[in-house]
Amino acid sequence: MIQLFVALAGGLGATVRFIIDAQVRRFTATALIPLGTVFINITGSFALGIVTGWWAIHTGDPGLKQILGTGFLGGYTTFSTASVEAARLARAGRGWSVMVHVVGMLVLSVTAAAIGVWLGARP
Repeated sequence: MIQLFVALAGGLGATVRFIIDAQVRRFTATALIPLGTVFINITGSFALGIVTGWWAIHTGDPGLKQILGTGFLGGYTTFSTASVEAARLARAGRGWSVMVHVVGMLVLSVTAAAIGVWLGARP
């Protein structure tokens, strides 16, 4: 039964991602990099950090961890789309945009995840 809930949460996460990405793109249509995906991956990494940090020191239902972490946040984050966007920027000859997009998202996402773990693990 838990697999069904993980799958449903993944679909919900992907739906939320689609809505947020569309809203961010409306306001950043002229940006040099795809900021919707950047925003989604940073916020998703932060949220997964909180979930991971929380369960590292607290007890709780492991199924809920799977539903939130693997399901919802797995569907919400989209590093595969980020890779496609980087390839599109590269094919368009926008080398600096590729570097800012890839390195910036990597550094900010890992930093957000670390902050999330730290916050989630606080007693």
